Parts: sequence; C-alpha cells; structure tokens
Amino acid sequence: MKTYPKFKAAACHAAPVYFDTPATLEKACDMIIEAAGNGASLIAFPEAFLSCFPVWSGVWAPVDTHEFFFKMASSTVLIDGPEMARLRSLAKRLGVFISMGINEGTPNSFGCIWDTNVLIGDDGSILNRHRKLVPTHWEKLTWAPGDGSGLRVVDTRVGRIGALVCGENTNSLARYSLLAQGENVHISSFSPRWPTHPLGEAGYDLEASIRLRAGAHAFEGKLFNIVSSGFLPPEAIEMVCRDNPQVRRLLEESPKSVSMILGPDGTAISETLRDEEGIVYGDIDLARCVVPKQFQDVVGYYNRFDVFDVKVNRRALAPAQFFDSGDPYTSAGVPDLVEGETSRLAALTLTGSEA
Repeated sequence: MKTYPKFKAAACHAAPVYFDTPATLEKACDMIIEAAGNGASLIAFPEAFLSCFPVWSGVWAPVDTHEFFFKMASSTVLIDGPEMARLRSLAKRLGVFISMGINEGTPNSFGCIWDTNVLIGDDGSILNRHRKLVPTHWEKLTWAPGDGSGLRVVDTRVGRIGALVCGENTNSLARYSLLAQGENVHISSFSPRWPTHPLGEAGYDLEASIRLRAGAHAFEGKLFNIVSSGFLPPEAIEMVCRDNPQVRRLLEESPKSVSMILGPDGTAISETLRDEEGIVYGDIDLARCVVPKQFQDVVGYYNRFDVFDVKVNRRALAPAQFFDSGDPYTSAGVPDLVEGETSRLAALTLTGSEA
C-alpha cells in the first residue's frame, strides 16, 4: 500500500529590517533555526522578505518615492549571490526546505527588480525560482513582470510543492497550472498591508481576501496551503510616513495581513498570526488529500479535457539573445576565460536568463 509524507510546516509572520539586507538575513536565519528546532521540515517566509515590501507606493505619489526606490534597488538579492548561498548552506545543514521571498536583482540592470519566490531544497539546491507574473496595482511602480519559467511544482520527500506570490493566488489559470502538475503542498506569500483607498473609505480587506483565496485553492486542489505574510512594524510606518499624519493613519488603519496553514478542506490547521511577529506550525499528512479527490478532482475525472485546453508558456525570457560566430579575443591572443566565467556563460546560454 502506498504511503504518504507526514511532516511539520512553519509559516513565518515577520517584518524585514527595511533596506538592510544583512540584518534581515540574520533575522531569517534565526527564525529558520528556531523553526527547525521545533521540528519543521518546510519553513516559509513572506513576500519580498529580503528586504522590504514597497508599501510607500500605495500612500505616496510616484514623484515622492525616488528615495525609497533607490534604497530598495540598492538592497536587492542576486539568485547566485552571497545571501542565497548562506540560506542554501543553512538549509543543507539543518535538512529543511526554505521558501523565501526576495527582491531579486540582475547584473543586466541596476533598476530592474523582480518580486521573486525561491524554494531551497533540504540538500541546499535551488529547486525553483518564481518571479511574480504581474505586479499588482501600484506595485507596478517598483517590480518588473516575471515570466512563466517558475510555474513549476517540485517533487520532494515532503510532497509536491508549488508557490505563488500574493495576488497571483487570485489568478485561476496560474493556480491551475500548479494543480495540473500534481501540487499537494502550496505556499502563498503575502504583503504586510495593502492600502488602496483614502481614509474613511472602505478599502481592500487583506485578511478577508487571504482567507478566501488560500481557502479556495486548498479546497479546489484538495491540498495543504501554507500562508506566510509580512508584518509592518512601527519603525517601518514611521520611516514611510515622513511625519505626515495622514499617511501614518492610512498605514496604521489599513487591514493587516495574516499567516496560517490550511488543510485540504480549506480550514485552518494552525493558529493565526496577525498583530505580532512569530511562527505558526501545522502538522501535514498528505494522506488527507486522497479521499476529498473522490468528490471533485479538477485535474482528474472532475474535468473535461475535451472542452478545456490550457497551455502554459514556461520559456524563460532574457533582454537579448546573442549569436557569435566565434571568440575574436582568443584568436587575437587574449587568454581564455577563467573557469568560473566560462561556467556562467554556459549557464546563461542554457537558461536564457541569469544563472
């Protein structure tokens, strides 16, 4: 008889140290060590945890945000940089999986930033990098759109893991593309707050939307959903508001985000964190995903593949493609590239994007 993985998952409800990547990385490592010490095998962090969420774009006019954008761009993380190397080393040492939200930079441009989720394996490898397909509303002022190369589900010893970032969990086709790959553990990462309306007007209820979207995906897919959301501390509010009382009130009164873990019926199997930082835990038994598939299996018998035809473009995009007839530098007597440079160029050629 087939056996199904059982493990403990952890969702971190936490705030970064804004624009301070080294300090935020230290905080992340401390939380990973704490969660692993409490028996967690999969540890999830919020959207853009390394090292800030651009909440200022929701409360200031674009002409007033250049300072924030400069600091954010200057604190980005490279996928092959030292921050990721440290997280990979820690994951391998502790034997845990880490889902981390980063502001991903690129050597191609000082100002291009992606809202990226990275899944690190328990062997220290990068299992997947998913760049948010479409930044939501005012997030477009900061982040570049991603591509479909990260719409992947990774088969691991704890289950088949997929992830989407914040508003993507509203996109039914993005969610279905993961379900169609056999996803049974989903990671949803969210922002700390998301102001959308002036003071006094009914705005976007972030907590309600998270519960609705996360619960719907868990129920539709008959899977477990780990929700990790950011937290907006007083010092971040003080920094963003710039002594403007109206902006301060708007940030303080915007609905807070929540972190929790949901079961295959869409209900919470963990406590919920909202008003303080911390870690929530949930015991996951993938055997619970089997029986509910009898009722609706949207990637199995409960679908009409003759009626619906879904195609997903997972080709990685790059700024340009270069076709060289040879290496003019070698023929001119310039030494060959060193081993590291050769490997990087080979990786660029193979992937069509940064190594």
